[in-house]
Amino acid sequence: MVYKTFAIALIWRFVVLELLMLATAWLAIKPGFYAGLVIAIIILLIASIEFWQFIKKTNREISRFLDAARYSDFSQRFEFKNLGGGFRSLGETFTDILENLRQLRSQQEADLRRLKALVEHVPVPLISVHGNGSVTLQNNAARRLFGSAPISHVRDLMQFGSGFHRAVTDAVPGNKQLVVFAHDGMEQQMTLSATEVIVANERELLVSLQDIQSELDTMQTESWQDLVRVLTHEIMNSITPISSLTRTASDLADDVLKKVDDKSPLLEDLTDIHHAVATVSRRSESLMQFVDSYRQLTRLAPPERFRVPLASLFEYVADLAKAEWGEQSVALVVTTTPQSLDVYADRDLVEPVLLNLLRNAWQATQSLPTPKIMLSARLNRRGRVVIEVDDNGPGIAKDIAQKIFVPFFTTKEGGSGVGLALTRQVMIAHHGFVTAGTSNLGGAKFSLIF
Repeated sequence: MVYKTFAIALIWRFVVLELLMLATAWLAIKPGFYAGLVIAIIILLIASIEFWQFIKKTNREISRFLDAARYSDFSQRFEFKNLGGGFRSLGETFTDILENLRQLRSQQEADLRRLKALVEHVPVPLISVHGNGSVTLQNNAARRLFGSAPISHVRDLMQFGSGFHRAVTDAVPGNKQLVVFAHDGMEQQMTLSATEVIVANERELLVSLQDIQSELDTMQTESWQDLVRVLTHEIMNSITPISSLTRTASDLADDVLKKVDDKSPLLEDLTDIHHAVATVSRRSESLMQFVDSYRQLTRLAPPERFRVPLASLFEYVADLAKAEWGEQSVALVVTTTPQSLDVYADRDLVEPVLLNLLRNAWQATQSLPTPKIMLSARLNRRGRVVIEVDDNGPGIAKDIAQKIFVPFFTTKEGGSGVGLALTRQVMIAHHGFVTAGTSNLGGAKFSLIF
């Protein structure tokens, strides 16, 4: 309808112009109509100028409309109120088209922002490997994974282990594989999968990394808890009546001994029986206490986490440790970087863990002439709080490094094998890790990563 109205206006002007040209020609060949001829020529010139302005105005407005559409200038308006119905309808159509383009562009931008927000909040790290080897971190999870390490090319992934670098470089779209991600002195199990994407005729490999270390640790802890729960239950069921009966028998033997004359031939036999029963009673009670200590692994309450200033926590734990060490001279160095560093944790669970690590370090350095222990806290490259306990003792032998966090395993005479297993369980409950390595002091280093 718009273009029909505009065409009618154009044809009407063209017809009028043609009629004026014919009238002027007719007056030119008729003698005696000089005044009429002059008037006709003037009217023809005015009509020609108006027709030219009409065409020029149309071309100019169409050009303005096309430029507005090309450069997405949706602020342009086409209101031709004083130029006739054809121009007014044409202007309204141009304005409607630009408004529809603006709404379509706004919808596309809103969809793009929504898609970017979804990708940013996906908990799985996503990275893109481009054809030229450059790498783009696509979401917050990926940036948290790599921390402050500069990542712009696949060669930058070497700092997280040659195996991880090789897995990303050689990733096959559609395949899933298990990789080891090494960072901050610890190794993390991950599953890697890749998808090939073609963007602007360029191949791009979208790699997703799923952290399964926490799930593995949780499953392993639950398995140990189930095993310990069954063992302690069965042992306690068996040893409790034995302990009760031997205690009763020991008391009876003691009463009989008090009534037997010193010269009785039964005195020696009764004394041996009393000692035997008393020994069994003591050992059964010790065994019950030993088994009961393992119940800590199955009765750990969920942590109630609050902001804990590490400086005050370290001061309190250090005072407890020094009181336990007594007069022995131990150089204990406590540092917190920065001084105001705090951790979101359950203080009631973290305190005994730190005290146990300090006790282990003290026991490892007792035979040294100048024992030294360090308790420190810092932020790693990924912005996580790391608490470290170092000593200058003999360190951890490589053949037992992977066993020290296993329940029941101990290298100490009379040890229960509960301390480090409980430490690991506490850190898993805090969604963190505990690692053991070699300290710069030459001994062992235990790191709690929150």
